[in-house]
Amino acid sequence: MKMEITKDVRYIGVNDHKTVNFENQYPIPQGISYNSYIIFDEKTTLMDSVESAFAEQWLAQAEEALQGKQPDYLVTLHMEPDHASSIVAAMERFPQMKVVGNARTFQMIENFYANSYAERRIEVKDGEELSLGNHSLKFIFAPMIHWPEVMVAYETTEKILFSADAFGTFGALDVEQEWEAEARRYYYNIVGKYGANVQTLLKKAATLEIEKICALHGPVLSENLDYYIGKYQQWSTYQAEEQGVAIVTASIYGNTLQAAKQLEQELRHKGVKCALIDITKQDVSYALAECFRYDKAVFACSTYDAALFPVMDFMLMRLASKNYQSRKVALIENGSWAPMAAKLMRAKLETMKAIEIVEPVVTIRSAMSEKNREEIAQIAEALR
Repeated sequence: MKMEITKDVRYIGVNDHKTVNFENQYPIPQGISYNSYIIFDEKTTLMDSVESAFAEQWLAQAEEALQGKQPDYLVTLHMEPDHASSIVAAMERFPQMKVVGNARTFQMIENFYANSYAERRIEVKDGEELSLGNHSLKFIFAPMIHWPEVMVAYETTEKILFSADAFGTFGALDVEQEWEAEARRYYYNIVGKYGANVQTLLKKAATLEIEKICALHGPVLSENLDYYIGKYQQWSTYQAEEQGVAIVTASIYGNTLQAAKQLEQELRHKGVKCALIDITKQDVSYALAECFRYDKAVFACSTYDAALFPVMDFMLMRLASKNYQSRKVALIENGSWAPMAAKLMRAKLETMKAIEIVEPVVTIRSAMSEKNREEIAQIAEALR
């Protein structure tokens, strides 16, 4: 990550390789970045802070970049603690600095820190501009992407969109990785519920001439912006990106997994792209991203206590909460004496929008029979 984004805009964010689960739930084996920026002008401006565990590192980087100057403003686009929990430290370090936010921003600052900074705050409204000298920030409210106070800022001179959590991704900046896979997983698990709100922001962004996107997680995007914006267009409208099948399996002793693997082989033999995710071994956040990526899915689950194996129950709850829709789905169940998984999965899927469940539903009793193998071949044909 180059520290200098432009002549007047500098990166001062940090990489986190200490946190195991982002938001205490999503694995981040490649870490994550908390991004902050400085705009140098008549009014020197910090753009967001970082998670409090990295406050001293962040402030040291800011002071090194400032070279004895005092910042005039701290712009707070998003109040989630991974970006805002160093506000108090920054306000104490720079006693002349004012904090810029909207009415909801300051209510949350009061809630988190019992201090609204009434004498040191600048409250902005939707569409309002704040002049920094040669640069100007235009604030565009983006509520529920993915918190209600969120706004983005468009710097009108250098045509930079400071996009808050939009266009963010898992993965620290000192680790090489492709943007798409972890950006997809980040989007659907963090932001995915709010597709309509993302659409509203994209329509507003379409009126701007954007040359760089500076998100609060992940790299600065400065080339091929149509690709990144196009991905957000797909994701926020719940469109499948590719024709293919996400096979999600939750097996107790391995027989249900064996069925899922046979289906994977059948599909690949037919030239169908697919991904098999064993959610007893891999976090459901990965499976969720694959389910949205492809236009079809298969859920293979063992019956447990006359109910779904718990991790599949959680998986389907997460899909519903993120507005899973408009997909073709097949079901495989297993139950040694009273198989119930298919009935329960169907009931959950039927609450979702435009889900087509294909036949046959495969019912395994303990281990696969020849009949089951034939049914799996039929499913593969229906999903090709």
